[in-house]
Amino acid sequence: MSRPPRKPFLFVALGLVLIHLIISILHGRAHDGAMVTLNTFGYVYVIDVITLAPLAAAALLFTRKQRTGALLLTLSMLGSLIFGFWYHFLSSTNDNVTQVHGAWHSTFLWTAIALAVIELSGTLVGLWIYRSSSVGA
Repeated sequence: MSRPPRKPFLFVALGLVLIHLIISILHGRAHDGAMVTLNTFGYVYVIDVITLAPLAAAALLFTRKQRTGALLLTLSMLGSLIFGFWYHFLSSTNDNVTQVHGAWHSTFLWTAIALAVIELSGTLVGLWIYRSSSVGA
């Protein structure tokens, strides 16, 4: 049984990464506007796992290291989803959507929700590409 072509999924993955970057930037602006700060771990995690890793993964998807890129995409989006879901919806920190008030509340809330949807989608697309890639790739 042959597998469906992966090329369209590579462009879907690239699109998700770029949309994720844009929404992350908007969410960061909402953080600044609402004066929601992170600890050092949070800032390092956001830069490395949430921002840089998906971009590196997207680049790798279009090379001979496609399988590595797919794995990095899956893990970075899953890590982003877990981090964001914990801090935005479960924790009792100033990063929880229920703790942000004022003019930035709506932007903060909707970008947090959009990030969760994009990160779940990115995780699933990355996993699909990884599983459909040949082991030797």
